[in-house]
Amino acid sequence: MTAVSIDAAPKTAARRRERLASSRTYISAALIFIWCLIPFYWMIVTAFRDVGYTFDSTPFFTHFTWDNFTTVFSENLGNHFGRNLLNSLLVAGVTTVVALLFGVFAAYALSRLEFRFKFLVLGFVLGASMFPGVALVTPLFQLFTNIGWYGTYQALIIPNISFVLPLTVYTLTSFFREMPWELEESARIDGCTQGQAFRKVIMPLAAPAVFTTAILAFIASWNEFLIASQLSNEQTKTVTVAIAYFAGAQAHQEPYTAVMAAGTVVTIPLVILVLVFQRKIVAGLTAGAVK
Repeated sequence: MTAVSIDAAPKTAARRRERLASSRTYISAALIFIWCLIPFYWMIVTAFRDVGYTFDSTPFFTHFTWDNFTTVFSENLGNHFGRNLLNSLLVAGVTTVVALLFGVFAAYALSRLEFRFKFLVLGFVLGASMFPGVALVTPLFQLFTNIGWYGTYQALIIPNISFVLPLTVYTLTSFFREMPWELEESARIDGCTQGQAFRKVIMPLAAPAVFTTAILAFIASWNEFLIASQLSNEQTKTVTVAIAYFAGAQAHQEPYTAVMAAGTVVTIPLVILVLVFQRKIVAGLTAGAVK
């Protein structure tokens, strides 16, 4: 009996330590989750709150109303939020497609081909993403004004591509670099050309990473504000700029509740997109790490 008690004690202590470690993990994850969601939760609570109770500190849904969302889409107040949403969709969509089109081939070349100064080229690509956007606003404004592009969609899309393209190249290069050469060589031995091997073998395997990169690029373009605030006009204004200049139902009053409602409308599509495709996103982010 004494021997059994002596053997059981260390096991009980080990189980206790495992439970304690698991509890710490869950508590830490819960704290991070709550910390990240509190701003969004407060934005949604304020969006559904009557304007007379804007600064009510009650952390629950009180004085519920839909009027703020009516204000957001009311063109009588000078808001054109529907058109702003379409502008953002167009700019982010075209930016994502073009950045992926060039990013896939650039990443494939940087990972597969051997040429001099390859790492220097990759360094320039990464360095381009580190330029502060505010330093480019004035030259871009002068350039696009001189060539008549101010207020056009291309004036928003082309600078966006320059910011998003390094992200796509860096992400996809890491993935392609971990992909085994033997797959492509086997396809070449079976009669495929290099283009067919890339299209029929490499691209299907790279689909999770490409899909993940597309979502990250779309979110980055959708949230872009600095360039759009300086190079867009009333016709091409995106939602991030429109929210900054939002007009409320009352003159000379900052429409905080309407701004929160507009922020909710803009955020919900991104949240749905990430929730629907979260498995593909995780698969894409981890694919290069396990091959």
